[in-house]
Amino acid sequence: MIIYNVTINVNEAIHVEWLSWMKNKHIPQMLATGKFTNALMTKVLVEEPMGGVTYSVQYKAESKEVLEKYYQEDEENLREMSKRFKDHVVFFKTELEVITEQ
Repeated sequence: MIIYNVTINVNEAIHVEWLSWMKNKHIPQMLATGKFTNALMTKVLVEEPMGGVTYSVQYKAESKEVLEKYYQEDEENLREMSKRFKDHVVFFKTELEVITEQ
């Protein structure tokens, strides 16, 4: 199992609009690719020196190969759909391998 984690810091001025978009549009679109089994969105409870509100979204994929298919087939299109927020968010991606889940 691979977790595709995206950590996003969102400018407070567009926070409400962005959060609604994530929950109602973007995460469902990610899941609709068929590459991820589920998604977990969490709020980071550490205050960032740069301000804004920070979230982590974790998408579970069955394998690294499935995640690679997402990158090749879907990532560019989904990133294009998020361009309206590009000047108001900072994000980074992390790939995690699940070793054990209890």
